[in-house]
Amino acid sequence: MRQTRKTAETEIHLDLNIRGSGIYKFDTKIPFFEHMLSHISKHGLIDIDLYLRGDIEIDCHHSVEDTAILMGNLIHTQLGDKKGIYRYGHFTLTMDEVLTTVALDFGGRYYFKYTGPELNGKFGIYDAELTLEFLQKLALNAKMNLHVLVHYGQNRHHIHESIFKALGKAMRMGFAHDVQNINSIPSTKGLLE
Repeated sequence: MRQTRKTAETEIHLDLNIRGSGIYKFDTKIPFFEHMLSHISKHGLIDIDLYLRGDIEIDCHHSVEDTAILMGNLIHTQLGDKKGIYRYGHFTLTMDEVLTTVALDFGGRYYFKYTGPELNGKFGIYDAELTLEFLQKLALNAKMNLHVLVHYGQNRHHIHESIFKALGKAMRMGFAHDVQNINSIPSTKGLLE
């Protein structure tokens, strides 16, 4: 499924398949962002084809934020009525000295919480705090609860990488079809928006 977003700040074309095989192709001019998105794709088995041009001469904020908006919208659209999905996903991931847990719910209500070390500094042209902007806008537009807990760790790269890998794994779990309830909405209300 494809969506495009064009503003005075960004032009984005995003193809996303939440039931893919982990194939990705990026053209963003933001290498660290591409590196992080590749972990969502590979570990979530989500196919991502992203073309992005943004006002990176200022900074990467608009580019990262608008990509998260599109990605969240596409996830929400592809989940449809959510019949037969597990809905919930969680994963605790170790990466060397870092331990991170991501838990999520595709139940239709937005919430985002990050607990862990302050994300600051730069990776090339990517400001580390943009990871929180990405996660917040992704959760908002996918209409999901998203909780990210970095239990401990010191290496900044490993902290970011563990978040994106665990997010991919948790999303894969939430998207998965529950073969025992394939025709059922996973809610006692009988409806998930």
